[in-house]
Amino acid sequence: MVDTMALLHPFSRAARTPRTAALPAAGLPADDEVLLDVPDDRLGSALVAAAGGEHGPASALLADTRTRSDWETRDRYARRLAAFARARPEWLGAWYAATPHDPDVLLLKAQLAVDDAWRSPARAELLREVSPLITAAARGDDHDPVPWRLALDHARGTGAGPKYFGELWEAALRRAPHHYGCHVAALRYLAASWQGSHRECFDFADLAAQDAPADSLIQALPSRAAFACLTDGVDEVPRARLDAAADRAIAFSARFPAADPWPSEIRNKLMYVLVRLDRWEEALTELYRIGPYATSFPWGRLSDDPLALFLKVRGEILARTTGVMPSPRHPRSGRAGRARSADH
Repeated sequence: MVDTMALLHPFSRAARTPRTAALPAAGLPADDEVLLDVPDDRLGSALVAAAGGEHGPASALLADTRTRSDWETRDRYARRLAAFARARPEWLGAWYAATPHDPDVLLLKAQLAVDDAWRSPARAELLREVSPLITAAARGDDHDPVPWRLALDHARGTGAGPKYFGELWEAALRRAPHHYGCHVAALRYLAASWQGSHRECFDFADLAAQDAPADSLIQALPSRAAFACLTDGVDEVPRARLDAAADRAIAFSARFPAADPWPSEIRNKLMYVLVRLDRWEEALTELYRIGPYATSFPWGRLSDDPLALFLKVRGEILARTTGVMPSPRHPRSGRAGRARSADH
């Protein structure tokens, strides 16, 4: 386990010794009521059916996202279903055998292959081998930007040059100019291409947020750049710019009800950024907005046990702002197995 205050250095003050409380702070769930990566009801039902060997509900779920052009939800569902398929490859194999030209099963096969390649020491070589799967997914539905997010991740992993990446980026924008997943992939490619130049990444994120609708997830893209800056431990970005990124994400978070699972990853990331910026009261506000919905990102980037780290940081926020902590109990995960971030 990574020490909480080591993660918060150098922006936080010295830690205050927390008092243990018998009951959780008012309005907050107890530790054992906090879950990691809880699926929404529709995805949860599809996963239950998948555990029984049925692929029909997952197929209908993904097909519906295409019909409604709900690309953000499609992206999330594809990641989660591909993660399930890693543990149950026969489930995905049966689906593919039944409908080999289904755009949804082609997307899952590509997502799973890219994820597996990123986990391998032979990443670049394996990513080159899965290129045909990404192409097949992109051809499955020409309107779908999610395969192009995979293509952008693939380009970063294989060290593709800026000209080729730019062509992929333009293709992604033609399909969905404000798709958050594609913008995150581009942000990470640019960070690698610019050898970690956080100023340029902020420029990209800020411009994208300014051009995006107020209800777009891209409003939280600058806070993603701030997260990278803070975790990399660099000081090239002025504090005022980090605060502005947090302010934009706070305004976005406030658009949604408290304890809403949809913006939970944005809120978890924002809570981390606010803590690192020593903005404890605002971090407490986000903690209440998060409710029971912890997410692997960002905590899985910082610890092998993201749920435990979330609870530890949560306790630090409460200790600094209220002087109490939730009662320590055994935390649960909303998914099977060790909680790890699937975000490469």
